[in-house]
Amino acid sequence: MGDVVSTHLDEGRRQHIAEKTGKVLGEFCRCYKEQYGVALFNSVRYEIEGNGGPQAQLLHRKVPLEDHVIYSGNLFQYIEENKKWRNRFCVVPHNYGLVLYENKLAYERDLSPRVLVNSAGYKILTSVDQYLELVNSSLPGVTPKSGHSPILKCPTDFPLILWHPYARHYYFCVMTGKEQEKWRAVFQDCVRHCNNGISEDSKVEAPAFTDAVRMYRQSKEQYGTWDMLCGNEIQVLSNLVMEELLPELRTTIGPRLKGKAQERQRTWIQISDAVYRMVYEQTKAQYDAVMAKCEQERPQMESTIRTDMDQIITSKEHLASKIRAFVLPKAEVCVRNHVQPYISSILEALMTPTSQGFAEVREVFFKEVTDMNMNIVNEGGLEKLVEYMEKLSHLAFHPVKMQSCYEKMDQLKLEGLQQRFDVSSTSVFKQRAQIHMRQQMDDAVYTFETLLHQELGKLQGKDDLCKSIQRILERVLKKYDYDSSTVRKKFFREALLQITIPFLLKKLAPTCKGELAKFQELIFEDFSSFILVENTYEEVVLQSVMKDIMQAVKEAAVQRKHNLYRDSMVMHNSDPNLHLLGEGMPIDWGEEYSGQPEAELAADKRRRAKQVVSVIQDDEGVLPYEVGAEALLQPGSPEPREPEEPDRGAAPSSPAGVEEIREALAKESLGDGVKAEERLTNGTDATRESGATEEGAVAAGSVPGGVPPQGPTSEGAGVHCTTAVSPAPGAEVPSEAGVQRAAPASPVPASPVPRADVPSGASVQHAAPASPKPGADVPSEPEVPHAAPASPAPGAETPSPSAGTACHQPSDKETGEEVAPPSGECSPPQPTGTTESSEGVQTEF
Repeated sequence: MGDVVSTHLDEGRRQHIAEKTGKVLGEFCRCYKEQYGVALFNSVRYEIEGNGGPQAQLLHRKVPLEDHVIYSGNLFQYIEENKKWRNRFCVVPHNYGLVLYENKLAYERDLSPRVLVNSAGYKILTSVDQYLELVNSSLPGVTPKSGHSPILKCPTDFPLILWHPYARHYYFCVMTGKEQEKWRAVFQDCVRHCNNGISEDSKVEAPAFTDAVRMYRQSKEQYGTWDMLCGNEIQVLSNLVMEELLPELRTTIGPRLKGKAQERQRTWIQISDAVYRMVYEQTKAQYDAVMAKCEQERPQMESTIRTDMDQIITSKEHLASKIRAFVLPKAEVCVRNHVQPYISSILEALMTPTSQGFAEVREVFFKEVTDMNMNIVNEGGLEKLVEYMEKLSHLAFHPVKMQSCYEKMDQLKLEGLQQRFDVSSTSVFKQRAQIHMRQQMDDAVYTFETLLHQELGKLQGKDDLCKSIQRILERVLKKYDYDSSTVRKKFFREALLQITIPFLLKKLAPTCKGELAKFQELIFEDFSSFILVENTYEEVVLQSVMKDIMQAVKEAAVQRKHNLYRDSMVMHNSDPNLHLLGEGMPIDWGEEYSGQPEAELAADKRRRAKQVVSVIQDDEGVLPYEVGAEALLQPGSPEPREPEEPDRGAAPSSPAGVEEIREALAKESLGDGVKAEERLTNGTDATRESGATEEGAVAAGSVPGGVPPQGPTSEGAGVHCTTAVSPAPGAEVPSEAGVQRAAPASPVPASPVPRADVPSGASVQHAAPASPKPGADVPSEPEVPHAAPASPAPGAETPSPSAGTACHQPSDKETGEEVAPPSGECSPPQPTGTTESSEGVQTEF
């Protein structure tokens, strides 16, 4: 921590921050322990009573990305400590953390990464002006005068900035617009995944946590959606504390900041980040303690629930009847006057972009399978099928190919409804819909490859293979239409509840909330851990509006405007043996059908099969020496200077010519190339080992920056088919499920607290075949042959993890960003101030 930051965060202020954090967490933990008992009761009740929703027709993959890397490539990062732009090799592993290495060689040698970033809560900006606007608003009254240098200058026209309201900011740039679009799509996918950090598989802890957050915020008169409910539990709680703490610190510290406006802004960002880390560490310790205590008490509580289940249900229904008699008349009037007139408008605003997004998922899946089929016709047989199926199996996790689906949600606008219902941002709904799209795409792909794998042993020749692929595609698309309809209707119901319930609770609070205490005496003391007056009151309010919401969604399905099946159409387990296939071992196409020796296959998988998205750059181009080295010049100087004399008061600028660039690059490689000047993201210096020092000496010489020819793995199959037509979305599907009931089966609603997201992705367009026509016949085999996709140029290499990649892939525990190097191999010494665990060094939230 710098001297400037330490000056403003003296011992007294640190103590105040710790006390404020402890107070907020104390109130939250009380809410959490109350909600834990309710969530446990609901979970056990659902387990006993069952009665879940309709069975999905598509299979669900259990471990989608095991041992795979989403993306890797090179980009420039701005290092704040020495105000330099440096080339970094970025790897995005299966858990969507951003891992930055000195260069590709350091990654392949399993050296320690320079930076690890969990992107939950971040926004991806592609313009310096956007960033400056957010920075200026973060510290009111501090705005640089016109003509003065801004806080950040980018050496290229293609920046990528990760902005967070509390934590450290990260600055990157690339050389071309194409690179920027691809990296933006990758970063957006990372943010989307990390924001969704609270596991939905937990039937007790997750609902208890989200309900506790909602109850705590409502106790502070904060209703409606919350943008910072993103990340894992520790990150969400840290955001909760910072929401209250930061305005107070801004008032006390802001006027005392010295220097020019840019320096004050930079100092404030550093102070905010330092406070966020302090809060995070204290939050983690306190939350882990309350979690351990709840887990310790769980067996006794569960035993009581199972023994007295009938009595608890009877007691709860009695309480609900009393509260209903008191609240329902007022709630129904409020719904009739303030909610009912707007339900159809909200639903229409949600349905249009969401249905377009799911239709695009269907189209992308249809196009990819059809292109694969045509390529097999032209190139021949099972060998090419294996190659294409390895790529298709991870289609849902390809950020660039899925971007055309995700960006449909950018059209979501609630207009005046957003202010009326206190919806702070539509990003929470965009993210949830996008996560559903990705899941439905993966389910469709997994079902397709499972059915195709089953058929392969019965096929004879290429013609049989192509006919079988087309037949399975039709079958999967029908299942997709049914499942996507069910998922969308559930999403619409949940979104309407998330918008209207907080509004109703806020409207009813003045007349109802103060009277709830008198109902506490109706609860038996033995059952007080499982029945709460506040939760029962919310259930009654939910019931007052649920009928109108269900009716609105039902009417939308009858209209068939958005390809929603009616509730009366139910698909009862049309493929009883299909789900048994999904229980088998995961399919490894390369291992099973490649025909290579086992040793050769293992090496080939490490080199080729573990990367989901093709890399943009390669190590062996000449381009980086001429256009990339401009970023290595000293900031604020038209000519290169010695690394020992950085000008810390100015922003970086471009060099005058190629000779200066090469001279600067030579100095960098001989000078600072061996220095470990950057800090890990928890503010600690990473002491490099001898291998890492050796790496730094050759960093400039191995900068990946060339743009190799893009093969079939780059942007898709590369061959467009115009002959095959998928079945129409409305073609005679046996039937659709009725209203899916949310778990648990009790009247407790899904938590009105939604997940958060950032503005979604880059505008990356995909060419797709014409949309299938309703009722069109599907030819059994293709009619028009097409040329095979271009092969990658000789020597072009798609980087993939080395054999020891696991050494530096962040784990999924806690923040998803822990480094666990093998003993005695890669672990750097840890100076004081680091956060350690048995798993390794945690470097970012």
